[in-house]
Amino acid sequence: MSTPKQRLADLVSDLAVVHGRVTLASGREADYYVDMRRATLHHEAAPLIGHLLLDKLEENGFGPGEIDAVGGLTMGADPVAAAMLHAAASRGLELDAFVVRKAAKTHGMGRQVEGPDVVGRKVVALDDTSTTGGSILTAVEALREAGAEVVACAVVVDRDTGAREAVAETGLPYFWILDTEDLGLPATD
Repeated sequence: MSTPKQRLADLVSDLAVVHGRVTLASGREADYYVDMRRATLHHEAAPLIGHLLLDKLEENGFGPGEIDAVGGLTMGADPVAAAMLHAAASRGLELDAFVVRKAAKTHGMGRQVEGPDVVGRKVVALDDTSTTGGSILTAVEALREAGAEVVACAVVVDRDTGAREAVAETGLPYFWILDTEDLGLPATD
C-alpha cells in the first residue's frame, strides 16, 4: 500500500503532467508542463494536497496554532488554500484562506487580497507549483502591502528550477510536498 505522498505523486503524474514543449509563466521553456489544476481540483488529489501540506507546515512549526490563514496568487493557489482550509476543519482546527488578485480591483472595495482580512495576521503564501518563485513572491509582496505578516511560503510541486533559492533570498522558509524527482521528471530543461 502506498503512502499518501506516493499516492499524490501518482495522481499528479497521471493527471497533471503534460509532455511537450511549453512556455511557463516564468517565460522559461520546458519539455513538460505540470497543469496542477487537473490535480488540485480532483476529488482524490485535492484532499491529499490539503492534508499533506497542512502536515508539512505543522511539522515545521507553521500549523494552524501558529498561523492564521493561507493563500496566494489566483488562480493556482486558490484550490490549494481551499484544500488546506477543509483539511484543517476536518481536524477541528481553525485556518482561514484568502485569494491574492494580480492587481487590486478598480471597483467595489478595491482590494487585492480577498477573503477574511489579513491585517496583522500570520499567513503562509501558497502556490500549486513553482519554477522561479515569481508568482509566490508577487503574492508575498501584495500580502505585506495589505498588512499581513508573511511567515512562510509553500507549494505542492517544486520544479527544482530556482524558486527555492529565490524565496530563500527573502529570508522566508519554503516548503513543498513533491519535487521533480518524486514525479520522475528532469529538474532542468
